[in-house]
Amino acid sequence: MPLPVNIQDLLSAKSVESERIEYKEGWNPDAIYRTICAFANDFSNIGGGYIIVGIEEKDGNPIRPVKGIEEHKLDHIQQQMIGFNHLIKPTYHPKLEIEEVDGKKVLVLWIPGGANRPYEVPEQVTAKKKAPHYYIRRYASTVKAEKQEQEELISLANQVPFDDRANTKASLDDISFTLLKEHLRLTKSKLLNWVEEKPKAEVLEQMELLFGPPEQSFPRNVALMLFCEQPERFFPYSRVEIVFFPKGAADPEFREIPAISGTVPKMIKETLSYLRTHVLEEHIKKVPNQPEAIRVWNYPYAALEEAVANALYHRDYLVREPVEIRIYPDSITILNYGGPDRSIKPEAFQKGVIKPRRYRNRRLGDFLKELDLTEGRATGIPIIRKALAENGSPEAFFDTDDDRSFFETTLFIHETFKNAVSKNEPRVGEKVGEKVGEKVGEKVGEKITENQQKILAIIKENPHASAKQMAGIIGISDRKIEKNIATLKQMQFIRRVGPAKGGYWEIV
Repeated sequence: MPLPVNIQDLLSAKSVESERIEYKEGWNPDAIYRTICAFANDFSNIGGGYIIVGIEEKDGNPIRPVKGIEEHKLDHIQQQMIGFNHLIKPTYHPKLEIEEVDGKKVLVLWIPGGANRPYEVPEQVTAKKKAPHYYIRRYASTVKAEKQEQEELISLANQVPFDDRANTKASLDDISFTLLKEHLRLTKSKLLNWVEEKPKAEVLEQMELLFGPPEQSFPRNVALMLFCEQPERFFPYSRVEIVFFPKGAADPEFREIPAISGTVPKMIKETLSYLRTHVLEEHIKKVPNQPEAIRVWNYPYAALEEAVANALYHRDYLVREPVEIRIYPDSITILNYGGPDRSIKPEAFQKGVIKPRRYRNRRLGDFLKELDLTEGRATGIPIIRKALAENGSPEAFFDTDDDRSFFETTLFIHETFKNAVSKNEPRVGEKVGEKVGEKVGEKVGEKITENQQKILAIIKENPHASAKQMAGIIGISDRKIEKNIATLKQMQFIRRVGPAKGGYWEIV
């Protein structure tokens, strides 16, 4: 059965972190089954991992072209695995797929974190005398669990991460096949061809998104976060609220925009689109005797992107509070409820050296990484700090409390833009879409309105945006959006590619 990830993305560690991939030059069942056991135990709640047989590695990277496995050996390996799987206690069956890479066959084993951990397996599955042990992953290696780690493994038996739990209030009908297929299309998964001839339940089962027997199976929470049209029915306050404080936190004046809700990828994309359109601003300074101008942003997009994605990835979906974004004249604060793991010391946030022991949502991160919405685990704060440094911005401030009930990221405005703040010049939301509007206006020689500029900026960021989504981002009615779109089409600024449902917008 096809795997949910694209093999080339897997080999490049684009969709899965490299420490969760182990390469084996050949079929060595003793070492392979120790690693299967370790991934299934998922000691750090990172979502298990992958073993790819038929590929040599150097420094954790695959050597291309690959060596592959001779085709006549593949049937024998699969037959052996049936028996070896029963040596794992409790029994565990990894997902298996034969892929073609560089013209050779390789064996890909997907080992999600198991629901019945802890697992143990004989140190040598091929030996006559079989002594079982618990195995875990430590960084990129498989090791035998020590006494304290064994006790911790046993304590994890009933602690399934929230996103991997079955939701007994939901059913298969709550999963949109359209959203599911769109995800497989975007990630170039071979499952996309498979779904046309298979029922929804079988596809979700292959993706490890269902729990329970066929006669009474329930979607896991991560499936509802990604592929349910209205996930707020199951996760109240699963939304983003953006509030402007034009005169600062001490002044009672504020302005709210309509809350952004929907699937987690949709919330990330629409929130970033709104911030890019209404908040981000670039300053270009020409330097005498220098060919290149100096360009700085009030806030670097990469830092905002990572902060927003992290807030929606790491938030506690059991807490009935939204992700809050507060925009002040000189800073932006992004707040999510459900703080970081207690294993992380407060000073680690400012140093940027963060390695949590456990993840609240172990599956969600994989899906977001496949969609290029996050970079990977434990990379968020380093990426934010790097983006700020490259832009010449002040250091970010990260905050939580002793109970780890929240996590707050504050980004401060670049020094270049502080003068405009102190002079009370028009700032956030008042120069929206200038670059897109001016560029198009110059090209065609016609003036377009501010709302039309905003629409063009949204289309540039997300060509699949609907009129309803644009209305929510800009803050006007659906009807006004449609009227402005009709005008832009008539002026030949944009055109529709494909049908009304399933098509997208293109800037001419």
